[in-house]
Amino acid sequence: MVKIRLKKFGTKARPDYRIVVQDSHKPRDGVSIEEIGQYHPIAAEDKQILFDEERAKYWLSVGAQPTPIVKSIFNKKGLSVVVGKSLAK
Repeated sequence: MVKIRLKKFGTKARPDYRIVVQDSHKPRDGVSIEEIGQYHPIAAEDKQILFDEERAKYWLSVGAQPTPIVKSIFNKKGLSVVVGKSLAK
């Protein structure tokens, strides 16, 4: 199964994540299929989330499942996620 999940970079005190499409059997920081965005939890509110909405919609349309955290990130940016589908608000 293909998942859209976070891949951790940065240090313990300054986390930085990339939003990636990855096989669910691979380790969190392992090889990913595609990087579609970034999440900076300690940055300013308007600069925390950056991702390619078109690629996210594509991966959702072909059956990739977002993790709960990625689903909430998408919802914050106005990309509604339904199991197996995506709908722009």
